[in-house]
Amino acid sequence: MSDNELKTAAVKPLIWLRRAVQTGMLAVLGQWSFYGIFRCPFPVPFVDCKACPVITCWGRVTSLFWGFWLVLPISVLLFGRAFCGWLCPGGLVNQLIGKMSLFKLRIRNRFTGFAAWGLFAGLAASLVLWLYLGNPRWMVPIRAGEFWNSVRLSFEHATPFWLVRTFVVLGLVAAGFLVANLWCRFACPTGGLLELFRRFSLFRVFKTGACNDCDDCLKVCEMGTRPDEVNCTNCADCLGSCPIDAIKVGRKRV
Repeated sequence: MSDNELKTAAVKPLIWLRRAVQTGMLAVLGQWSFYGIFRCPFPVPFVDCKACPVITCWGRVTSLFWGFWLVLPISVLLFGRAFCGWLCPGGLVNQLIGKMSLFKLRIRNRFTGFAAWGLFAGLAASLVLWLYLGNPRWMVPIRAGEFWNSVRLSFEHATPFWLVRTFVVLGLVAAGFLVANLWCRFACPTGGLLELFRRFSLFRVFKTGACNDCDDCLKVCEMGTRPDEVNCTNCADCLGSCPIDAIKVGRKRV
């Protein structure tokens, strides 16, 4: 086996570990994520759960709600956007969709650089709706009942604003079949929030000064980026890709 093949083989257990962690988090947070899209009466989900009348939503579980909002800032300060690559249920769904996408868009050009600003546009829109407009209820909350029937009723009793919000989100996720991980790379408000603080993280996957910009790491990255750059989620999939061993994990020395 060549050196690159040995490196790739060494990284595979880490990739399987990440998938196992993502699957576990899907079991823990998955229902909450689906409620946030399909049954949450607020335009910005996951922030007003304690005031929400949808009694079957997992967000009303105090330990889960506060645990999430405790883990998120701690994770970004320790590991950057690792939440997106390791813990987020939506991230797993989008990555699986990305496996079937027509365009991986694993390139560096003006378009991909500009499109990443969509993360901050999504974050800004969410902050306006939540903080400035007070996160008003845009849908008559369906308090209980069988899940899919409740989803149907949610759409029947929603305001046009809620419908627009929901179909925009679903449309961007579905667009992942065209461009891999489009939602996570170019639209997710949570990703935009974590991106603001990613650079302050203690531990990260990063390039050393030996990097020659061959972009072999970018070609294997689900997020179409390079270590320690915009949209890097510290997933570590790129560790075995560098032909000159210029990718490291740990504290980056300035």
